[in-house]
Amino acid sequence: MLNQTDLSRVDLNLLVLFEIVLEERHVGQAAGRLNLSPSAISHGLGRLRRLLNDPLFLRTPKGVVPTDRALDLAEPVADILARARSVIATAEPFDPATSTRRFTIGAPDGVSAVFLSPLLAELRRLGPSINISVRQILPPRAVRTTDGVWEPVLADIEARAVDIAVVPADEVPARFTARTLYEEDFVIAMRAGHPFGKNPTLDAFCRMQHLVVSLTGDAYGFVDDILGEHGYSRRIALTVPNFMFALAVIAETDLIAALPKTFVAMYAPRFGVVSAEAPLPLVHSRIRAITSKAALMDAGVAWLFNLLGRPAEPADVFG
Repeated sequence: MLNQTDLSRVDLNLLVLFEIVLEERHVGQAAGRLNLSPSAISHGLGRLRRLLNDPLFLRTPKGVVPTDRALDLAEPVADILARARSVIATAEPFDPATSTRRFTIGAPDGVSAVFLSPLLAELRRLGPSINISVRQILPPRAVRTTDGVWEPVLADIEARAVDIAVVPADEVPARFTARTLYEEDFVIAMRAGHPFGKNPTLDAFCRMQHLVVSLTGDAYGFVDDILGEHGYSRRIALTVPNFMFALAVIAETDLIAALPKTFVAMYAPRFGVVSAEAPLPLVHSRIRAITSKAALMDAGVAWLFNLLGRPAEPADVFG
């Protein structure tokens, strides 16, 4: 492993060379893309081979093929270069009309499905070449309160693995900034014609087979905390990793699930899923866009946060 002294002597442009050769699988074509001679590419590959102690690319009559080691390095090298390009981009004046930056937003899919369409519409108008990556995030375990649940996400924001998170959160540490996008409640979702829809009592609710959205497969949700306080329990027959998949499963089974009301209102009709009010009080939350005050020093992040942080009008959310 390289130490700090070794790294100071490494030309990081070699990683760019590696990336292009890996894409082209041909030294001559890589040379053309980099405006270098084939001999310069070969010389750079030689330095990379010595640095990484592997042949990396093997010559064939049609070009080069990567070794197993090169394929293993492809993803971490791409990540290093993406981060480096992002750092360099933040030093340039930010103009959304011409920017080609990519921003990462972390959110549960039940939330991103609500804010993404109006955001993309605004980007088409104001930043047509800006790119967005949405990263699915859910708590490691579903709980009734949001206190401490999103600490790993806050750490990702500080590490700039995520530019902005959009999650149900009440309070954030002082080093972060948050804006409320919309208020959210939970309803009980089920297929059309489900027996629970005709008798939505607490006893009937507990007799049903339930689906829980859990990224880790943990068969326990915030609803179980609430049921336990009232002396009730339920059977969780299935967990799935995201809310959209939950709608698809509910549409074809007798499973029911507590899902975000705004999300259900937007997407349930296309699955033939209906909803009913919960037979006991469930969680009410504020869906908030969160980023760090340090990240807001980046003009691009600040612009996107302001764009995203404006509360959506009903016509934007449901239209």
